[in-house]
Amino acid sequence: MKTSPEVAPPPTVTWWRSPMLWLVISGPALVVVASFATLTLAILNPDPVLESPKATHASQLPAVQGRNHAATGVP
Repeated sequence: MKTSPEVAPPPTVTWWRSPMLWLVISGPALVVVASFATLTLAILNPDPVLESPKATHASQLPAVQGRNHAATGVP
C-alpha cells in the first residue's frame, strides 16, 4: 500500500499584492477619473447660444434652432 507524500499548500498572497487585481481595478478607476475631468470641462466651458440665426445659412437654420432650444429650453 503506497501513500502519496503530503503536498504543502501554495503560499497565500494578500489581495493588494496581486498584480492582476490592480490591472482589473485600474481600468474602471481611470474611467471614473476621466468622467469627472470631462464633467468639469463641460461645466466650466458651456457652448454659447447662437444669437442671430439669420446670419447662418438657410440650410443650417433647423440645426441652429434645435441647438438653441437644447441649450436654453426656449423654442
